[in-house]
Amino acid sequence: MNFRFAHNNFNVLDLEKSLSFYKEALGLVEVKRFAPESGEFILVYLGDGSSKHTLELTWLRDRTDAYNLGENEFHLAFIVDDFEAAYKHHKKMGCICYENKGMGIYFINDPDNYWLEVVPA
Repeated sequence: MNFRFAHNNFNVLDLEKSLSFYKEALGLVEVKRFAPESGEFILVYLGDGSSKHTLELTWLRDRTDAYNLGENEFHLAFIVDDFEAAYKHHKKMGCICYENKGMGIYFINDPDNYWLEVVPA
């Protein structure tokens, strides 16, 4: 048996705001969408154009409260070729939520407060 990574999922409160954030902050674009006729939910898969791994954003029509992420100990990590340019871009966006200069990494948070680690290549 062989298993391969397929995707990770984040539930989001405002799908358009999240799509905008992921495109601006990380260059992720929509590669697939599933929306049943009932309109009760929408699944949008985002890709980076180079790997097969996707980030699934799930929007639930009846959800009105922010998601409780607990202590938010989980995160996704992204490798970037130009770390300094990415840092400046995220600083300008105001989305850097934690820096560990000793390890040479930082984290940004999305509109639903999920943490995303940025790591230099």
